[in-house]
Amino acid sequence: MPEPATSDAVANVQFLAGVKIVDLTQFEAGPSCTEALAWLGADVVKIENPKMGDPGRRLRPGQPDTDPYYFHVFNANKRSMTVNLKSPKGLALVKDMIRQADVCIENFAPGAIERLGLGYDVVRELNPSIIYAQVKGFGEGSPYEKNLAFDMIAQACGGTFSVTGDPNGPPTRPGISLGDTGTGMTMAITILGALFKRKETGQGCRLQVAMQDAIMHYMRINFATQGLTGKPAERGGSKVVGVNNAPMGLYPCAPGGPNDYVYIMTSRANPDHWDRLLKVVGREELIGDTRYTTPMDRVNREPEVDEIIAAWTRTRSKHDAMRAVGEAGIPAGAVLDTMELQDDQSFEDRGIMQVMHHPIHKDFKMPGWPVRIDGKPPAIRSSPVLGEHTGTVLTEWLGLNAQAVEALRADGAI
Repeated sequence: MPEPATSDAVANVQFLAGVKIVDLTQFEAGPSCTEALAWLGADVVKIENPKMGDPGRRLRPGQPDTDPYYFHVFNANKRSMTVNLKSPKGLALVKDMIRQADVCIENFAPGAIERLGLGYDVVRELNPSIIYAQVKGFGEGSPYEKNLAFDMIAQACGGTFSVTGDPNGPPTRPGISLGDTGTGMTMAITILGALFKRKETGQGCRLQVAMQDAIMHYMRINFATQGLTGKPAERGGSKVVGVNNAPMGLYPCAPGGPNDYVYIMTSRANPDHWDRLLKVVGREELIGDTRYTTPMDRVNREPEVDEIIAAWTRTRSKHDAMRAVGEAGIPAGAVLDTMELQDDQSFEDRGIMQVMHHPIHKDFKMPGWPVRIDGKPPAIRSSPVLGEHTGTVLTEWLGLNAQAVEALRADGAI
């Protein structure tokens, strides 16, 4: 396995040491799942096409890789083995690996894994105790079961577009790939549960998650709002739909750049928040003013309330505003962009952001697994070069010697 980043802030986590995973995933939803398991110590072997690898590598024949970073962030801590699945010998190798594996996971287009000869019925015969996991766009029985899907398709069909954007504007795609990585996390957690149960029963199982279905899991508050109002959950811009309180929202800050805003949210459950905020913004004379006494009073005068706060925030940087409001015991958060987050040394000091040292590409700082284990998050290891571990995996998993590996290579199986 590649060596982890060297830092006292990270840990070489081995919770899943000894767990073998045959990873037949590509792009993001599946790789997010297997990367989470790799961070926790599983031996994740990524099976890739010998010529191009995972399409997420964005390789071009005979030309340099144009975007290695997309691949890095979803494939840290794994090993890469190239196998030609259309070669009988190559397919036989993967079947031999499946016999040794604890988990097999795929996210090919609907029907593709069956056409390759690695559908669930085949794999279960090879290894009855295996956990067979599948990530698809739409679930079995859905009218769109055979449709292809990417993150934005899942988010559109799963509901997140419908609740994102300004109240009078069109639906908007959230700026994060919740459809892909969010789905991967639900599968990773379920795989862990299946591994735990298998210790008791010795039996494997088939796990399936559709991206559309997973998105609905992340929409629970919106469904709760619908239950309360009897209407479809609405878009609220920076407000929280269904929470009738003010002040709450984004307020502009100096010097007026595209992300110079601070989010301030007073609580309906704590009436002191309003009085405290008035002190922070220098409007103590409004404390006790009956026009703004209750949350509903302030909602009814929300434009006035927002301008009271914004008149103060416009004179402060977002960091100063966050600090002053936060120190008064009121929730506040500066809007931070990706460069600000990357440049914040405290994340690297705590191991939340780590530098990947890659044998080909330049060093790359990226987010790791956010859960701290005994005070430290898991260490990031380099994403693999295409086929980097083919020989060692065949030796470690299947006991093949160097001569046998070379013969397979000459035959076009790997």
